[in-house]
Amino acid sequence: MDKIKVVVTGATGKMGLEALNTVIDADDLELVGAIDVKHAGMDVGYLVGVKPIGVQVNEDLATVLKEEKPDVMVDFTNPQAVLKNIKTALEHKVSPVVGTTGLTDSELEEIQQESKTNNTSVFIAPNFTIGAVLMMRFAKEAAKYMPHVEVIEQHHDEKLDAPSGTALKTIEMISEEREALRQGNINEYEKIPGCRGGEHQGMRVHSVRLPGLVAHQEVIFGGQGQTLTIRHDSISRDSFRPGIALGIRKVKSLKGVVIGLENLI
Repeated sequence: MDKIKVVVTGATGKMGLEALNTVIDADDLELVGAIDVKHAGMDVGYLVGVKPIGVQVNEDLATVLKEEKPDVMVDFTNPQAVLKNIKTALEHKVSPVVGTTGLTDSELEEIQQESKTNNTSVFIAPNFTIGAVLMMRFAKEAAKYMPHVEVIEQHHDEKLDAPSGTALKTIEMISEEREALRQGNINEYEKIPGCRGGEHQGMRVHSVRLPGLVAHQEVIFGGQGQTLTIRHDSISRDSFRPGIALGIRKVKSLKGVVIGLENLI
């Protein structure tokens, strides 16, 4: 059985390193490229703490795609680079597996069109941890019975976007089961602007950014005389590896653009 050839963009970042380790450790995957503006020319082995593996960090994605002809591109870059990387991959008939958050609705529409034009599938996941997918699924179910809800997401202080992609996906899923609802006191006011968090259909979303955190979220439901808290914690980034591997293995069998790990499990 042929191995799935993979290139990783944003390879030297925290999540990029997890993607590198995921591919290197899997018997059915082969790392053929690593893209980043940092550490160009360095063997990837040194980045992940193993002996040299013969793959060097490169700054030019298009060149690597043309020369190595990978099956899949895994992207953990930033909101400014991800759209260009996805379009470049699709132009080369390479299926993107995207963990970078911050894509806008118009950008997603553009990706849909590019996917169709190039007849190449795309997989996008706001969160690659199995536990986070279950947390969102349980929250959607709970919203049927307890519509008053707030979301608190916590991440490391280097994260660029807020709220997180996981939080946005959570409130989107809850909205499928819950009508828009005015929560809190009708005369409520903020002494410090923004202290009640962001608002979507009456739900409040709060983003915490601190050093020492990895990725954490709790969804708090309130009802008559009771509360329900559904919480997920990524204690270390290797919690993302099984989901990354699943995305790489499944993306070629998908049709068009698929968003969310829950669609693969």
